[in-house]
Amino acid sequence: MQKAVILMGSKSDLEFSEKIRTTLSSYSIPSDIRIASAHRTPEYLLKILKEYYDSGDEIVAVTVAGLSDALSGVVAAQRMFPVVACPPDLDKYELPKIFSTAFTPSDVPVAFVSDPAKAGNYVAQIFALSNMELRNKIAAQLNEKRAQLQKLDLEINRKA
Repeated sequence: MQKAVILMGSKSDLEFSEKIRTTLSSYSIPSDIRIASAHRTPEYLLKILKEYYDSGDEIVAVTVAGLSDALSGVVAAQRMFPVVACPPDLDKYELPKIFSTAFTPSDVPVAFVSDPAKAGNYVAQIFALSNMELRNKIAAQLNEKRAQLQKLDLEINRKA
């Protein structure tokens, strides 16, 4: 089974994380939202990660952590599954936030995505690599958007 695990550093990130889950749900991708802190509960975080690894499921982790965002790097350092970091406080901290999230050692890969809907879409694209049904759904959505834009273009040009 393919599943996304949304790991939050604290409960205050729940509303932001639910936006990621909403996008995942639009693709029928199951997801769990968990709370674990790399600073406050590192042993518990590692226990959660091991449970998902041992499940045998295809997992993509989405980390949602504020401030220094050690969560993304610690999860990625385990090398168990891909990590997509989507920080909830990018607007507040800007460049320092990007640095703390994305600048990890070369063998600790973290994908940085700035928007919760984009994070969900990115996870869907990862799973679509091995899921033809999901790949077809994404392609159909893309074709629908293209058709909408072309229709709008024709409408505008007819009025001119």
